Amino acid sequence: MAGGAREVLTLQLGHFAGFVGAHWWNQQDAALREAADAKETPGELCPDVLYRAGRTLHGQETYTPRLILMDLKGSLNSLKQEGGLYRDKQLDAAIAWQGKLTTHKEEPHPTTNPYLQDLLSAEGAPSRDGIWRTRSVPNGKGPAPLTTATSPKPLMPTESSIRVWSDFLRVSLHPRSVCMIQKYNHDGEACRLEAFGQGERVLQEPGYLEELEDRLHFFVEECDYLQGFQVLCDLHDGFSGVGAKAAELLQDEYSGRGIIAWGLLPGPYALGEPRRNIFRLLNTAFGLARLSAHSSLVCPLSLGGSLGLRPEPPVRFPQLHYDAALPFHCSAILATALDTVTAPYRLHSSPVSMVHLAEMLNYSGKKVVTAGATIPFPLVPSQSLPDTLVQLGGATPWTPLSACGDPSGTHCFAQSVVLRGLDRACHTSSQHAPGRPLPSPLHACSTGEEVLALYLQQQQPRARSSAHLLLAPCKVAPPYPRLFSRLRQQGLVPDAAPTGPAVDSIPVLGALCSSSSWNRTLGDLAQELSTLDLRRWASFLDAGVERDDFQELLQELHGLAQCYRAGDGLEA
Repeated sequence: MAGGAREVLTLQLGHFAGFVGAHWWNQQDAALREAADAKETPGELCPDVLYRAGRTLHGQETYTPRLILMDLKGSLNSLKQEGGLYRDKQLDAAIAWQGKLTTHKEEPHPTTNPYLQDLLSAEGAPSRDGIWRTRSVPNGKGPAPLTTATSPKPLMPTESSIRVWSDFLRVSLHPRSVCMIQKYNHDGEACRLEAFGQGERVLQEPGYLEELEDRLHFFVEECDYLQGFQVLCDLHDGFSGVGAKAAELLQDEYSGRGIIAWGLLPGPYALGEPRRNIFRLLNTAFGLARLSAHSSLVCPLSLGGSLGLRPEPPVRFPQLHYDAALPFHCSAILATALDTVTAPYRLHSSPVSMVHLAEMLNYSGKKVVTAGATIPFPLVPSQSLPDTLVQLGGATPWTPLSACGDPSGTHCFAQSVVLRGLDRACHTSSQHAPGRPLPSPLHACSTGEEVLALYLQQQQPRARSSAHLLLAPCKVAPPYPRLFSRLRQQGLVPDAAPTGPAVDSIPVLGALCSSSSWNRTLGDLAQELSTLDLRRWASFLDAGVERDDFQELLQELHGLAQCYRAGDGLEA
C-alpha cells in the first residue's frame, strides 16, 4: 500500500446497496485498469483509500476492495462467497485430513447470465500489470469485451438477465468481504427481512455480531491511517436496522473516525401494496433517526421524489433515458453520484478527510444532508465552463437525489461540490475581445477553481462552500447500462448528432448540501407517521420495536427538523 493513504473501509448492507456497490466498484476498477494499461502517473484520486494490497496462498499479488458486505441467502447467484482468489476450502481439508471424507453438497443456483459465466471463467488470470483485479484490457482502451464461444460479439448484461447485483460485478472480492445472513431469504415471501426491529436483532445475535467484528478487525488492523467508514445501507427494509446497529458498533469501537452513512432507496413503489409501503415508511424513518444518532453524516440517496407514502414521479435528467423500475438502472445513476461526491476524501493531495467533510456540513446538529448531481454535466465542446454555468442561470444546477421534493425556495447552509471530467482548456474563457465587456464575472476568473467557487458564492452567498475541480471523468463503460443519448464518447453534449463509439466516460457535477428542505421533509415524515394506527401494523412492532420507541422516533424527527429552520445557524 502506498504510504500516506488515508484508508476507508466500506460496508454494504442490503441488496439494493449491493446493486449500487457493484456499479461503484466497477467504476473504480475501470479507472484502475485504464491507468495501469496507459502507464499513467498517479492520478488525482488515490485508489489505496478504497483498496487493499495482499497475496494469495500461491504468492500472487491481489488488489481488492476494502469491503464488508452483508446480504441474504440466495442473493449471490453463483458467485462464490469466499471469492476465487484463494485455494478451495475442500482441497485444503483433503490435504489436512487423510481419513475418509463424506461430502454433503447443496445444489448450486443455476447460472443463467452469460456475462457472469464469462466473468467467472476469467478468475484465474491476473491483470496486465500482474495484480489480481479483472481480466486484462485489450489495447489499453476501456473495459475488456466479454465474449463466449457461441457469441463472438461483446456481451453486455441485459435487464432481463440481471437478477441480483452479483450478475454484473466485475471485481474480485477478498474472502472476508462477503457475509451472508442465512436465516432470511432474498427471494420468496417467507422468512423476509422486512422490518427495522428484525435488522437490529441480527446484529444482537452473537454469531452475526462476532462475524462482523472479526471482519472489521481484520481490515482495520492492517490500515496505517484509517480515516473512517462508508456505510451503504438499504433504508426501505430490515437492513435499515442492520445499518443502525452497525453504525452504533462503529461509533463505540472506533471513536473519532468518520462514519458517513448513505441510506439507499430503490425506485418507485405501487399504491396497491399498503403493508409494504407502511413498512417502507417506518423503516426509512427509524433508519434516518438512528443512523443520524450514530454517524458523522447521513445522506439518503434515491431517484424518487418523496420519502412519504404519496408516490411522486422519479427525478429526470435531460440526457438520460432510464427505467426507474429497474434497480440496474437506478443504482448506476446513484453510484455515479456517489463516486463524485465522495471524491474530496479520496484525493491524493486534499487535506479534506471524512471527519472534516462531515464537520463542515453537519454543524448545529444538521447531520442529514441532501445529494444532487448533474449527469452528465452539459458542456458543449465549443463552450467554456463559464459559458455553461451562465446558461444554467439562477436555478439549482443539479438534480436532487435525496427524495426531498422540489429544492426551489430552500436555503443552503453549507455545501460540498465536485465538478469532474472537464479538459483544463475549457476551465476558463479565452474569448476576451478588447474593449468589449465580459459576459459575466465568471469569464474574468483565471482558473477553473476560481470559476466554480465564484459561481457557488453567487448562487448561495451565505452558505459555507467547498469546491473541487477534477480532471478525471466518471467511468461509465460496460457493464454500466446504456442510458445516454446524444453524447460523444467522452460524455460531452455534441453540437450535432453524435457518431462513433459508445460513451465510456462522462463529466459529472455532484453536491452534498445541508439544506432547509429537511425542515419540511422531516416534519412531514413525522406528521405522516403520527397519523398511523399502530394497531393495524402490530407485526412491525412484534418484529422488535416498542410503542415507546415509536414515540421517541417522532420526537427525534421533530428535533432534527428544527435544526433546519431557515435562518438558524446562518453566519453573518
